[in-house]
Amino acid sequence: MSNGFFDWPRRQPAAAAALAIFVVAAATLAGAWYFEIVLQMPPCHLCLEERIPYHVVIPLSLLLAIGVRLGAPQKLIAVGFLAVIAAVLCGAALSAYHAGVEWRLWPGPTDCTGDLSDFTKNGPLLQQLQSVHLVPCDVAAWRLLGISLAGYNTLISLALAAIGGAGLLARNGRP
Repeated sequence: MSNGFFDWPRRQPAAAAALAIFVVAAATLAGAWYFEIVLQMPPCHLCLEERIPYHVVIPLSLLLAIGVRLGAPQKLIAVGFLAVIAAVLCGAALSAYHAGVEWRLWPGPTDCTGDLSDFTKNGPLLQQLQSVHLVPCDVAAWRLLGISLAGYNTLISLALAAIGGAGLLARNGRP
């Protein structure tokens, strides 16, 4: 099926890399929503922050794929891939931090791992207890093979950065 519709990834590897990033990032975010909505596992504060890079990367990678296919300037494509790589590396750092909090390697933020030791500081105890809906960041809600969702997010983010790097290098026709 040479020169057919399905031959374009070989001819435009940067577009294929951008599309792969789009698909993997969208599937990852959909998976997070599945755990939250279907499996009824509410996300903690750090989990919600880990989703932010995906909200940047998903539309940007789709625009990159379209831009490469339509012949956008190489410098613009390069900047797009660099932005994707920066976003997913920030996501990888945040999720690695979160995984470390879950393993108790370092303390997490007090808004999701702090204790309620001073009950007089913020008003009556009953009012405080009614307003607390804390999902702890230092407890992994789910693990597979010993790796939590934050750990898998680290691995996925690093893989997306590698795909972005391949797309960046492929823009000049290099493998």
